[in-house]
Amino acid sequence: MKVMVCLKQVPHQDSRLDVNADGTWIQDSNIKFEINSYDTYALEEALKIKDAGDAEVVVVSIGPDRVTQALRTSLGMGADRAVHVKDEDADASDALGCAKILAAIAKEESPDVIFAGFMSDDGNFSAVPAMLAELLDVPSATGVLGIEVGDTLKVERELEGGALEVVELPKPCLVAVQSGANQVRYASLKGIMQAKKKPVAVKTLADLGVSDAGAANVKAKIDKVYVPQKGDTAQILTGSTDEIVGQLITKIKELGLL
Repeated sequence: MKVMVCLKQVPHQDSRLDVNADGTWIQDSNIKFEINSYDTYALEEALKIKDAGDAEVVVVSIGPDRVTQALRTSLGMGADRAVHVKDEDADASDALGCAKILAAIAKEESPDVIFAGFMSDDGNFSAVPAMLAELLDVPSATGVLGIEVGDTLKVERELEGGALEVVELPKPCLVAVQSGANQVRYASLKGIMQAKKKPVAVKTLADLGVSDAGAANVKAKIDKVYVPQKGDTAQILTGSTDEIVGQLITKIKELGLL
């Protein structure tokens, strides 16, 4: 069995985030990065399949040189090899562009199962896994907390109100793993040493034949990132419920928000 794991490198959760000079994103030249927390649970599920039998785990990530660190960490945890899409234009891709790039790799690799984190710690869109499954025309499940692997994958999805839904997926399929789905392992010293010898294939958009991703093809663009100004006054509305509602609507209209 071949398992592909989609990883994203994000700012370390303890990093201080400052807006860059252009006001378009954070200043990322002086902060530490780590594997997206949701993706670590996805990787652990893949490694559990490898531990249980004959499986190859391939980790894939998009980003600049620093992404190599995340891939090497994954290899140290037990993944067999990695694919690094290192292309400046690819870095500017939106969610759909990233899904198209990952789809191109998946078509080359032909994995039986694709694991991804439920969402990213920085974007929180939770869009790439579903888009990737649609582009590949494979069944998928998101928000997964439990996985049983056999001829098919039987997964438990987290629903609202704490309810769980059991879904059976034929292979090939895609599973977006929720945080807390398992106990993520650490890379051992032996694993870290072995990771140095494991292959990391570096590819560009041209190598993958992807021409409809990157900055020129974004469907969603961030115009501005800023820290909200703190207000110095607050007004408490009083009266009956109907009176408070009326006052609130009047205030909203005065502010031009309605």
